[in-house]
Amino acid sequence: MDLADTASETISISKRSRERGREKIKPHYGTVNFEKRKHPRFTVDLPVEHSRSDLFVEQGHAINASEGGFLLYLAEQMETGNHLRLKLFFTIGSELNAIETVVEVVWVDMHLGKDWGDYRTGVRLVEISTENMGKLKNFLRNLSG
Repeated sequence: MDLADTASETISISKRSRERGREKIKPHYGTVNFEKRKHPRFTVDLPVEHSRSDLFVEQGHAINASEGGFLLYLAEQMETGNHLRLKLFFTIGSELNAIETVVEVVWVDMHLGKDWGDYRTGVRLVEISTENMGKLKNFLRNLSG
C-alpha cells in the first residue's frame, strides 16, 4: 500500500464516520437515584448521650438531623436493629434544650478506621413524645432560616 492508498483509506474511514453521525441517535435509558427521604436533613454538630439500657450511658455526636432520624458518630459499633435511648442536646437562642427519644439503628459503617473508634450510625426515631417532637421541629425550623 503506498501513500496515496493510505490517504484514500483514511478519507473513506473519515467519510463513514461522518455518515454514521447522521444516523438517528437512540435515546439512552437508565436509572436515577432520587432522594427518598421524607424529611430534609440538616448538618449539625450536637452532643448526644445514648444507652442500650438505663445503666450505662455513652457519649457521641449527631452530625445531621431530621424529623425522622439522625446520623450519629459513636465510639461503639452498634448492630442494625438495636434500639437505643438517645438524649440530644441543642440550643435555641441562649436556651439549652434536650430531647429524649428511642431510636433504631438502621445502618452502621466505619468513618475513620478502627483506630479512631468513630462508627457512623444511621438511626430512625421509634418513640418520641409530642413535646420532644415539637422541640425538635422548632430547632430544625430555626436551622432552615
